[in-house]
Amino acid sequence: MIRPSVFLAFSAALCATSIGNAQEHESHEAAPLPEKLGSVRFETTCAPGLAPEIDRAVALLHSFEFSAAIEGFERVLAADEGCAVAYWGIALAYWGNPFGGVRSDAALAQGLAAVEKGRATGSPSERERGYIDAVAALFESYGSVSQRDRIVAYERAMDDLVRRHPDDIEARIFHALAINQTALPSDKTYSAQLRAAAILEPLFEAYPDHPGLAHYLIHAYDHPPLAPRALEAARRYAEIAPSAPHALHMPSHTFTRVGAWRESVDTNRQSEQVAIREGVVTEALHAMDYQVYALLQMAQDDAARDVLVRAPDVGAGLETAAATGGAAPPMAAYYALAAIPARYALERGAWREAAEVTVPTAGPPFTIAIAHFARALGAARDGRPEPAQADVARLAELRDELEAAQDAYWAEQVDIQLRTANAWVAFAEGRIDDALEQMQSAADTEDATDKSAVTPGPIAPARELLGEMLLEAGRADDALRAFEASMQKEPGRFRGAYGAARAAQAAGAEADARRYYERVVELAADSSSMRQELERARSYVAGSQ
Repeated sequence: MIRPSVFLAFSAALCATSIGNAQEHESHEAAPLPEKLGSVRFETTCAPGLAPEIDRAVALLHSFEFSAAIEGFERVLAADEGCAVAYWGIALAYWGNPFGGVRSDAALAQGLAAVEKGRATGSPSERERGYIDAVAALFESYGSVSQRDRIVAYERAMDDLVRRHPDDIEARIFHALAINQTALPSDKTYSAQLRAAAILEPLFEAYPDHPGLAHYLIHAYDHPPLAPRALEAARRYAEIAPSAPHALHMPSHTFTRVGAWRESVDTNRQSEQVAIREGVVTEALHAMDYQVYALLQMAQDDAARDVLVRAPDVGAGLETAAATGGAAPPMAAYYALAAIPARYALERGAWREAAEVTVPTAGPPFTIAIAHFARALGAARDGRPEPAQADVARLAELRDELEAAQDAYWAEQVDIQLRTANAWVAFAEGRIDDALEQMQSAADTEDATDKSAVTPGPIAPARELLGEMLLEAGRADDALRAFEASMQKEPGRFRGAYGAARAAQAAGAEADARRYYERVVELAADSSSMRQELERARSYVAGSQ
């Protein structure tokens, strides 16, 4: 059972501190606050005196602080070498972020080794053996059984554990996370996510200080039609576990989905500070990518540039960062390092700048593709299709590499970027019909998928780009429909609102034009940016009053 009154602390006492208070002090100017990770109670047959340490390690698991969780479970084993269930926690930590993509062989081998040790250790209870056997499904036969099949087997094993131990709240919570992990990006009914949420919602009401409940509800609802349902959990999670960098970052998944940009910036700044203080490089960079995305939607370009400038220094330790650390795996950090400069150029319409983005020398193929996409799109939109060709060719090669590695999701995402780049090259060459056909295809494909948790959103939304192409082609009515459809999926985007305003104005829909220009001005209310788009929006609104 869970005791809501018990707060976990590695130090002796805890004090509740709001996210607002935490934001008043930069991490390098104030002493770290007493640790606060939320309220968890994980019953075991291990030495009774180790219960607080076990509870703490499980709480860290719930906030995806994997290295710290492993250290916690290892301390338990140092004190009680027969505590078999501690190896369950270590194995689950080696699995890492459930939404983190394809696992490395090294992490899988380490997880399997932990499972084998758990099975050979002590005299665990039937319930504890159930946890160990369930997590084993994620690792056993990883060389011959697909990751998807192993994830499905794990969910079934957790379902069986819950059926045998219906009063085990922790089993129900981990089972809900397992259900969400089985969700397919192509399922727009969100059946798995809603099934998980149906388990989590009543538990969250009963145990409002449990870190996993708030965290996993945000993940369950991390989709455009569902995101508003997560707002309560998002606003609670950072208060529940402010000592966990991921608990400070995770609310921004919801804030991004609903266009709450200031809240996203604030919580990610705090996440970055805590992550840097704790040496979790990957989590810091992940939070910085989300910061830049949100800042650019508010046209706070100088603040976004500040993040851009400091990102390489933060990323300098990436090569030596632990493969298993925080919630953000190394690939998320590589993604952030590639995405931040690309976003900074593309969101501002700085096409020449985008065409000159530096290509990373390290990282998975889909992160390297980001730079080539920005370069190709930037050159083509700058009216220079020929320089874009080399980057287009490289995008095709990177897509093929991902297909060969059987990474279907990222292969498709890079293929969308490839089609988008080809479309704008064709447009720059005057092949308008061909360009629109390719851009429509890219937008339709992107709409049928969903974004990865590694990113706040596409580097440039395909349907929004379709709207811009249609507008430049003189098809204002069609452009307006494209922008409005894009804003349903990606609400609160500066370029989406501005594009809709321009399209409505060109179509003679003055009421819609005014509404969308007002939205642009509202988004950038605190901006000192000299973007031409913002000046035009302010001028239109002022002139129509």
